[in-house]
Formats: sequence, structure tokens, C-alpha cells
Amino acid sequence: MHHDKTIGNRIFDIVNALLLIIIAIVCVMPFLYVLAVSFTSPAEVAKGGLILWPKEWSLASYRYIFSTDTLFRSMLVSIYITVVGTIINLFFTSLMAYPLAKTRLRGRQTILLGVLFTMLFGGGMIPTYFVVKGLHLTNSLWSLMIPGAISAFNLIVLKNFFQQIPDGLEDSGRIDGCTDVGVLFRIVLPLSLPAMATFGLFYAVGHWNQFFNAILYINDSHLYPIQVLLRQIVILSQSSIGDTSIDTTEIQPLTIRMAVIVFATVPILLVYPFLQKHFAKGVMLGSVKG
Repeated sequence: MHHDKTIGNRIFDIVNALLLIIIAIVCVMPFLYVLAVSFTSPAEVAKGGLILWPKEWSLASYRYIFSTDTLFRSMLVSIYITVVGTIINLFFTSLMAYPLAKTRLRGRQTILLGVLFTMLFGGGMIPTYFVVKGLHLTNSLWSLMIPGAISAFNLIVLKNFFQQIPDGLEDSGRIDGCTDVGVLFRIVLPLSLPAMATFGLFYAVGHWNQFFNAILYINDSHLYPIQVLLRQIVILSQSSIGDTSIDTTEIQPLTIRMAVIVFATVPILLVYPFLQKHFAKGVMLGSVKG
């Protein structure tokens, strides 16, 4: 009986491993294709077909996209809104989650209901646009950072996480003369690094991938984030970046699109390894109510 169970377990493990390998290949293939096409010579791309390893290597598309400062400008805009926006997100989310974690706060349930309400119902695109316009945020990078400063879901998970921190630690801080704000910044937040790293990554990826709000609120092409530029090149098939137009005999528009996708994806991928050790721990924290 025990022997059969062991064989059954082995079969299960083999099938499981095969399935996971297939899923991994399906996930990695599009990345490989994009990367391969971006380094392939225009002549080979023109023939068509699936390219997973370039036969003829070429840096023509990368030379072209770096020949204009438009792409670098967009990249700097994206880096700015990602860094500053994530700091704003984490600051306001933790500042609101901490008091809501305290049962002694008056009106706590009402405020929490208000937060939950925003998860279920939103004002819609046009009323939100009028609010942003009324606050004179249009054509400013603040329009991409302030309207979504707090994610209701992240706020509730962070509130649950703060509730799990023992009161004794906070009381010891108060005995040392800390105010509530001092306790939050000196004791609670240093203990919450895994959670902050996790939500920081969620917020940062959201800012980096943001394009729809930029299309709505920003008319000045100098303030376009990288994703808006990417959308223009990939979806609208514009065969020019900035002021430079393409000579299609030299360069294939497809290779340029792929090169821009690689250029826009790599920076946010580089952030992940630095947060990885916190990330696995942080996803679980706060998900179980203490």
C-alpha cells in the first residue's frame, strides 16, 4: 500500500513538474520573441515567421531609438512619476492605515465603510476628469500621482498588518516620549519593511505601466511617460519617434516596436531582485486578520 502511494506521489510530481514547465515556457516565449526580434536584422524580419534566436544580429533598431532624445525624455518622466508617485502612495497609505488599525479611533467603522465603498463604486472617467481639471492638475505630472494616491485594497491589507504588531512595542515607544506620529515612523514602519516593500512594488509597477491617465490628462508630448510613447509606436503603428522618421529599407518598423518594448520593460524588471527577499514575506502579511 505504502509502495503504491509512493509511485502515485512520483507520478503526481512528474505531471506537476511537466505542467509547470509548459506554463513557464508559455509565459517566457513572448518575452523571448520580443527580445529576439529587437536584435534581428530587418531583412530577416521582413521574411516573417517566428524568431526565437536571431540568425542575423543587428543593433540598427536600438541605434535608431537612441538617435533621438524623445525616448530618454519619456523614460525620465516615467522614472520620476514612479519614484515620486510611489513615495506619495506609501506615505499617505501608511498615514491612513495606522490610525484605522486602532480600535479606540472614533468613527473608525464609518471611515472604513467609506474606503470599502470606493472599492465597489467609482465616480467614472468624466467626473474624475472634471475633478482633475478643476484642481488645475491637467498637463501636469501631478495628475498622474495625486488622484490615485491611496489604493483602498492596499490600505485595508496594511491596516490588518498594523493590527498584528504587538501593542507592547508601541507602549514602550510612548514611555520613551514618542508621540503617535513618532511611534509610527520610529517603531511601526521599520517593523513593516516587508509589507512596505511589497506595496511599494505594486504601486511602482502601476505607475510605470500607466498610460490611460496620461492620455486623458496630458496634452504636452514632452510630458508623455514611456508607455504612451510605446502605445503610439506599437498600437498606432506610427513609424517615427519624435522628429525622426524611418527609412523602411534600412529598418523594419516591427524591430523598432520590439526594441522600444524591451527598453520600456527592463527598468521595472531590474527593481524586482532588490525587493524579492521582502516580497515573498510581504505578500502574506496582513492578508490574515489578526
